[in-house]
Amino acid sequence: MADGIFIVFEGGDGVGKSTQTSLLAEWLADQGREVVVTLEPGGTAIGATLRDLVLNPSWGDVSPRAEALMYAADKAQHVYEVVLPALKRGAVVISDRYVDSALAYQGAGRELDPDRVEQLNRWATRDLLPDLTVLLDLDPSLGVAGIAEKDRLEGAGDALHQRARELFLSLAERDPGHYLVLAAREPIDEIAAAVRERVASLLSPA
Repeated sequence: MADGIFIVFEGGDGVGKSTQTSLLAEWLADQGREVVVTLEPGGTAIGATLRDLVLNPSWGDVSPRAEALMYAADKAQHVYEVVLPALKRGAVVISDRYVDSALAYQGAGRELDPDRVEQLNRWATRDLLPDLTVLLDLDPSLGVAGIAEKDRLEGAGDALHQRARELFLSLAERDPGHYLVLAAREPIDEIAAAVRERVASLLSPA
């Protein structure tokens, strides 16, 4: 993807992904890099509609398979419209969530066939893999449980979120060269410093 770098923040709800995404983006901009900050679901106009469909509780009971397909559609449009064009022009793309979230929440969480969920999402994203995935790890009882007004997925129950956490950790253990796992309740500045150190190793001179 030319000189572009693709960085993803993953982890449960309430772990601080948005905070760390912003801090990393500020640091990269200070290094003279073009930075594109985005998210899934919802990083495109189509994705915003899909985000409402999968997360707004007012839609009622949604089939787990329909949910998985909508998340995959969001990813397909996101990669096509935002991620690939930015990488091709040499930008650093930072995404709040990517394929691992589908594997964790729709695969492990909803207990769908993990191979089919992965195949669907790899096809949707053209097999595009992040250069680095930062996993902010936290027991769901300390993260999502503390969110007062939960969306449909946040309110799906403790067991789902525990399964998702275990899957995130399993993915990181399987490919440690492309993951940085950090305890989400460490001081914000310490987490940010660890992320910067790892990202710096991926950067070529500006």
